[in-house]
Amino acid sequence: MKTPVILVLLSLMGGSLFAQSLDKQEAESVKKQVIAEWKSQMSNLYDADYKEHIMRRDGLALPLAYIIRGAEPAGGRSLWISMHGGGNAPKETNDQQWENQIYLYAPQGIYVAPRAPWDDWDMWFKAPIDSLFQDLITMMIVKENINPDKVYILGYSAGGDGVWRLAPRLADHWAAASMMAGHPGDVGLRNLVNTPFSMWVGALDAAYDRNKEVEKRGKEMDELSQTVPGKYIHETHIVAGKGHWMDQMDTAAISWMQRYTRDAHPKQVVWTQEECLRDAFYWVSLPYPVIPARGNTFDARIDGNTITIDKMDYDSVIVWLDDDMVDLSQPVTIQYEGKTLFNQVVERTEESMRQSIYERKDPSFCFPAKVLVSKFMRAQSTSVGEIDNNLLWRDDIQRFEAYDLQGHLLHSSTQRDEYLRFSQTWNQLHILKIFFGKTWKAGVRK
Repeated sequence: MKTPVILVLLSLMGGSLFAQSLDKQEAESVKKQVIAEWKSQMSNLYDADYKEHIMRRDGLALPLAYIIRGAEPAGGRSLWISMHGGGNAPKETNDQQWENQIYLYAPQGIYVAPRAPWDDWDMWFKAPIDSLFQDLITMMIVKENINPDKVYILGYSAGGDGVWRLAPRLADHWAAASMMAGHPGDVGLRNLVNTPFSMWVGALDAAYDRNKEVEKRGKEMDELSQTVPGKYIHETHIVAGKGHWMDQMDTAAISWMQRYTRDAHPKQVVWTQEECLRDAFYWVSLPYPVIPARGNTFDARIDGNTITIDKMDYDSVIVWLDDDMVDLSQPVTIQYEGKTLFNQVVERTEESMRQSIYERKDPSFCFPAKVLVSKFMRAQSTSVGEIDNNLLWRDDIQRFEAYDLQGHLLHSSTQRDEYLRFSQTWNQLHILKIFFGKTWKAGVRK
């Protein structure tokens, strides 16, 4: 999707208009205004998709059939995304499977059965599906006022294959997920630490060893739940006497799923990149130009006002913060490998809210504060390990970027002299990133 015009204008203005520090009460008021403005602007962008019941992106079309059931509760309706079966079959076969899926389950809220853009075995987990579903959720937020913390995903057969992949890949979007009669392939499940997940398969569903694979993955979830007590909520159902069709015994998953509401700001984040790469997950994102690779992992936990990063396969990340996560009136401490990378009060700003909601397209990810965290940072004000100044004089430098310790871009230039003039004027501790072709170095400099 094209960047909204307002972000281009903010970039030209340098964002200074919205960079003023806010107290907690001011931030709560400003956040409501920012979200309302965002909804209004996004609503216009989704007009055509909404009227046609088709998401169109990059030459792909995702037709949508949906049914609304029940009165709208306070906070908005639930959204249920239900993926049909079929796969590598004629279009007519997949169309019939889609029609069946429209009436297969009947939860309260908005029940959406999309028609896959492809007639292929991996129709529900090709890479573009992630962004199509993210757009679908955003459209339903701004057009139907759904509750973004009550979005559920489920699917049968090939749709179940999709749940195996999309539940972990987009775990930060789901309140809960249920897989029916699908095959997991090589999917990793660690990202589901905060996402309740149920698995259903017929005990006689031996094609592709679905029954054995689901049982094995159920045991894997059992083991994961023991490593983090109270997390990895799950259920495994091997339905006795049933084959690939479970005679709708799996509809019990609906009542199980609707017990749960997404925690958009969990105290623990476990994020491993799967085959479809992402640049954000819950309250962490990757700053430009960090390029992720499959298997890259970021694990962190919050205890009081201390964030402990247990694993970080990136040189730097942005940590987004809200008052329900930490006490933003007090210093926030960020630690990694026994080192304190950051320890100071983090400002609440309108700039942070605008950046986060326009990037993430989700009101629950409208964060009033952020910190750019680098492995090269040190919290001590007088004994900071600075970047090697010899790097400044390399001939293959393409760009300099300077950030303050809260992640605000202070200066960007392709010229060494321009950066040096900036640093003399700024004369404060900052993070410097130097780009050389496809590589870059980062460190703290004063």
